[in-house]
Amino acid sequence: MTENTLEKPKKDTSVFATLVNHMLKDRLAMIGLILVVIITGSAIFAPYIVPHNPNKLNVRHRLKAPSSEHLLGTDQLGRDVFSRVIIGSRVALQVALVSISVAGSIGLVLGMLAGFGTKWLDSFLIILFDSIRSFPTIMFALAVVTLVGPSLNTVILVVIVTSIPVYGRIVRTQTQAIIHNDFIMAEKAMGAGKVRIILVHILPNVIGPLLIIASMDIPVVVTIEAGLSFLGLGVRPPTASWGTILNDGYAFIRNTPWLVIAGGAPLILTTLGFTFLGEALRDVFDPKLRREV
Repeated sequence: MTENTLEKPKKDTSVFATLVNHMLKDRLAMIGLILVVIITGSAIFAPYIVPHNPNKLNVRHRLKAPSSEHLLGTDQLGRDVFSRVIIGSRVALQVALVSISVAGSIGLVLGMLAGFGTKWLDSFLIILFDSIRSFPTIMFALAVVTLVGPSLNTVILVVIVTSIPVYGRIVRTQTQAIIHNDFIMAEKAMGAGKVRIILVHILPNVIGPLLIIASMDIPVVVTIEAGLSFLGLGVRPPTASWGTILNDGYAFIRNTPWLVIAGGAPLILTTLGFTFLGEALRDVFDPKLRREV
């Protein structure tokens, strides 16, 4: 047998390389990545790229139309709207990343306990999840605000508490599907302990779907923060938030439409960006849902 007739071994394709190849072929995924990079970069470098102090008042220039000096015009107090939108991206992503990270971590632990633990523990956690989710988010936020007052931490607390049951149920379902597989039965027969089974077999298999759902929940949390701030239950003035900008735009919509556009456009772009990117991650990490492009 000559060397030329030998079959060349196939190269293993890493997850990162697969993701890059998929995004290069999928225009929506690339658009999502670009939007996420722009929004995240704006939030990280906001203090260095804002052209004006977002809280500086200049009543003489109130409700001005967009110009070269004020790209998105000014609000009812003469503050530069573009600078407030950029600073507002920090609030939105801070709430989203902190709340989703904490809720995802707690939901991961509780979900694996419910799926792998005893029946009474599973039933108790399911009742707890259902009880929390039975409260509408806005009503729950009103109750929390009444107790602790409106603030950024209040928004984060509301999102964490209402998001834990979602992630817990997802992890529980994934865990119950895994523990009935043959390789788990073989591990138990070989004397493997519960801790080893959870850390070595269950955790790596449930973390992927959890991260996909979490990435697609970022725009949902951003919208919740904007909605609570719009209602006066979120960040307090003069802190810039997309929700407070929308509230100002609604109050002065007869005078200028630019405030509503400036507050609504970032929410739309954030939703599109993280949704498209989340779908790309889903297609790569979940073979059952992978799309052909």
